[in-house]
Amino acid sequence: MNHKGILIVVSGFSGAGKGTLMKRLVQEYDNYALSISATTRAPRAGEEDGREYFFISKDAFEQKIAENGLVEYAAYCGNYYGTPRDYVEEQLEAGKDVILEIEIQGALKIRKQFPTALLLFVMPPDIQELKHRLTGRGTETPEVIDRRLARAAEEAEGIEKYDYIVVNDDLETCVEQLHEIIVAAHNTPFRNEEFIEKIRKELKVLAKGEK
Repeated sequence: MNHKGILIVVSGFSGAGKGTLMKRLVQEYDNYALSISATTRAPRAGEEDGREYFFISKDAFEQKIAENGLVEYAAYCGNYYGTPRDYVEEQLEAGKDVILEIEIQGALKIRKQFPTALLLFVMPPDIQELKHRLTGRGTETPEVIDRRLARAAEEAEGIEKYDYIVVNDDLETCVEQLHEIIVAAHNTPFRNEEFIEKIRKELKVLAKGEK
């Protein structure tokens, strides 16, 4: 079977709990590599450069764009976000399943470059819970929260382009569901075309009585 890693794109409304889910998935299973995105936004309290994000200037980010050093990038709420290319490709070749936590614009760009990528969309159990989680962070102004909710309404129009929707109601249950989906995705025929073709050729040889 195909032992190359799968590129996994995880998106979701701001406040849906994507970051927590991804960290728990990496902690509990050893075949995942969590890609770190670059961004031009300022770090939040407790965030460190190279851990949550690579925090870089707008000029540095645009230089990466010019050099094709990003798998994808997008503007979101006034800032750039993007995925460094080298890390992703190295991990996939090493057999790791690489998780990208990005928004919908970037996810659709990824699908064009990597047709076998697995796209997952994380949602809260309801919109009131989403607003509660955003407010409970205590890190953003009411104006920013309103912008994020407005953005969520826009993103809701593109959810149907994802492969699976996962509702983050209970953290542990959601982590287990995500892992099960990814394990099953490894066995889909279009991700194992080379293996299938090898079996077909061997069967044809046997059918002809050849050795």
